[in-house]
Order: sequence, then structure tokens, then C-alpha cells
Amino acid sequence: MLYVIAEHLGFPHLLNLVRYITFRAGAAAMTALFIGLVIGPRFISWLRVKQGKGQPIRADGPQTHLAKVGTPTMGGLLILTAVTTAVVLWMDLGNRYTWACLLVLLGFGLIGFLDDYQKVTKRSHAGVSGKVRLALEFVIAAAAAWIITSGNSTVLYLPFYNGPVIDLGPLYIFFAAFIIVGFGNAVNLTDGLDGLATMPVVIASLALFVIVYLVGNIKFATYLGIPHVPGAGGLTVMTAAIIGGCLAFLWYNAPPAAVFMGDTGSLALGGTLGAIAVTAHHEIVLLIIGGLFVMETVSVILQVFFYKRTGKRIFRMAPIHHHFEQLGWSEPTVVIRFWIISFVLALAGLATLKLR
Repeated sequence: MLYVIAEHLGFPHLLNLVRYITFRAGAAAMTALFIGLVIGPRFISWLRVKQGKGQPIRADGPQTHLAKVGTPTMGGLLILTAVTTAVVLWMDLGNRYTWACLLVLLGFGLIGFLDDYQKVTKRSHAGVSGKVRLALEFVIAAAAAWIITSGNSTVLYLPFYNGPVIDLGPLYIFFAAFIIVGFGNAVNLTDGLDGLATMPVVIASLALFVIVYLVGNIKFATYLGIPHVPGAGGLTVMTAAIIGGCLAFLWYNAPPAAVFMGDTGSLALGGTLGAIAVTAHHEIVLLIIGGLFVMETVSVILQVFFYKRTGKRIFRMAPIHHHFEQLGWSEPTVVIRFWIISFVLALAGLATLKLR
């Protein structure tokens, strides 16, 4: 919005700073952080009053989690409010990629909200039917993928390989939708401990910030041998806003959490990271950068697969962060060590930019 105003005025004086993506990205991060920190206390108090007993805690989960009874959920609304406001304020309104990512952010956020709402009101862990939820997610993801591909190529790129691999054509929309939905649910599965999903989302966003900036700049993209996507650089505003919004949320989600993110936040953030990676043609690299989320998802798949066929469990409890809790690791130990893993994987993902 401010970019359009500054452009209309001819970028006079200090408004000339708005011309630069890096300035708008930094401003978006600070705006989201400020909004989150300011409205956080009253917002959490409002959630506590409205939800009463807060998020239902699984009786069959780690016994240490029973102490969290009464903690409100749907804290993702705080992140979505901060991020959306910052993005709309500082984005170039003519950038189709940002609108596509906002569609995923708000669309997946709405699905997560409906799921959280049912869990809280019905005092159940069931929420929205899995089939209904996935169907809605794929509809939104496919719409976002269509918007992205209408101004982008449908070529698949691989890390460690210089140049395009194969043009998927119309099939790219299905591939992109799968990445968006899959990553949204991967982050959702990871959100099981205080701060566990939030910081890895920040780390992944930092890595994607670098990637979309380089992909959007033809000189850097040509030098590195990565795909150049005109306009993708505008997504630095989105990634920066996510970083600011998540840091503000982490202030209140740090152990012991005053509020849980809920599906409202985790599903929306994961899906948005997937949409950003699709825009930058770094879908496979996202699986490296977000390897922690992939690991959590694979642990659940393996647990269910082997239990149904053998009656035995590979892990003491899935997702895998609960396995380590059952081994005797304290919650802060699991969280911080998983943060370290996430940071290392993000560096590995960024290394693929040069190793081609």
C-alpha cells in the first residue's frame, strides 16, 4: 500500500527508500514484530476468556503435558494478523506472487481456525474431518499454484544440478499443490512443544528470504545458475513479515507457553513457506531447509505403517519429538536441539545455491 502511494508521488525524499525491496522487507519485519508484541497480551487474555479450559490435552500423550491444561490455543491468529497487516502495508500490490502466498496464508489459516474451533468447543481432538480438511487445502493450494504458474514457468529444477530438469506443464499445478499442502501439514505435525515449530519456521523463512531475493535478481540468478523469476524478489517482504510475526509470537510461546499456535498458525505458515518455495522453483531445496518438518512427518508415516502391519512401534511415540521426551529428554532440551538441527539444515539448503 505504501509502495503504491510512494510510486504515485514519484518516490520523493525519504519515500525513495520505499523503492527498495530490502528496505520494505526490513520495515515489514519490524511492523509485524511491533504489532504482535503490542496486541499480544490483550489478545491472549481474550482467548483465555473465550476458550475457558483452553486446548484439550491428550491423556495418552507425555504426562508432563498435563500441566499445560488451560492454555489457550489459536495463537496463530496473532501471527496472521501481524503478518497480513505488515505485508499489505509494505508489499507491491501489483505482485501476483505475494497475493498467491497471502491466499494460502489466510486460506490455510481459516481451515486451521475451523479445526481449532471444533476442538475447543467440542472438547475433542477430532476437529474437522481429515478428508474435508485435505480437500479444502488442495483447492486453495491449486488456486495459488495456478496464480503462480500463470506468470511463471512450469519447469522443475533440482539442487546440485545447473539448469532445468523437466517441464511438467499442466502437471506442475498438481505438484505445486502437493508441496504446499504437504509442507503445511508437516509444520502442523511439528507444532507439539512450546516453541518447537516457531523458531524452525523463522529459520526456514530466513533461508527463503535469501533465496527469493537472489532468484528475483537476474544478475545473482545468472551468476549462481539458479532460475530467475521476475517479481519473486517481492516475496522478501512476505518472508520478513513471517519472521517478525513469529518472533513476536515466540515471546509469548516461550516455555511455559502463555498461548499455543494451534492449527490456525502452523498450517498457514507451513503452507505459505511451500508457496514461496514453489514461486522460487526451490521446492526440492525446501525439503532440505525444512528437513526438520520432513523428519517429523516421516516419523508419523513410519509409525503408522509399521504398527498396522506388525503391531509394533518403531518410536515410543510419534511425532518423533515425543519419542525423545519418552526417552527422558526435558521439553526445553528437545526444543533447543531441534532448533540446532533446523539451523544446520537451513545452511545445507543454502549451500545448494552454489554447489551446482
